Amino acid sequence: MPIKSATHPRVLRYGFEETALGTIMAAESENGVAALFIGDDRARLARDLERAFPHARICHDQAASAGTIAKAVALVEAPHRESGLKLDLGGSPLERAVWEALCAIAPGETSSYGAIARNLPIAATAQDVGAACAANLIAVAIPCHRVVKADGGISGYRWGVARKRRLIALERDARPRTVFFGFHVTQAGYLSS
Repeated sequence: MPIKSATHPRVLRYGFEETALGTIMAAESENGVAALFIGDDRARLARDLERAFPHARICHDQAASAGTIAKAVALVEAPHRESGLKLDLGGSPLERAVWEALCAIAPGETSSYGAIARNLPIAATAQDVGAACAANLIAVAIPCHRVVKADGGISGYRWGVARKRRLIALERDARPRTVFFGFHVTQAGYLSS
């Protein structure tokens, strides 16, 4: 997924579509997807977009957003697949380092906030990683849903903990499995009956 440097978009065009996880809204600048939100209320999603980009001219343009929306829906329905979305990310150097680390986590796998912090090229804490996840404006394509607590528990998610659980489950269910003497072996080598 191509990631373009941070811009301050002058114009954002957005559209909506319904998915198994709720309403998805994709907003695109001239450089790529600047926001991908999931929620239950279109008006609230539009207000959230206006708050995230207070200096941009924001236009609801379903027709112009159709291709991007279709790719976003496909990604939400199968988060383990490559989206083909071109992203236009903002964020600080630390946030961008965290988001790049999240993209390196294999679909169906998870990592802890602390493990990500320890492996960043920039000094960071688990709390910094959590803050970067909270600042992420691009659901699923920047896979904050793959980050869990140190004990493996599910913690907060900007678009709801239930959606986070569902995304993790969708990715895990999509992993190739091999049957070995009555057990399924995942790509990571774990056995399950």
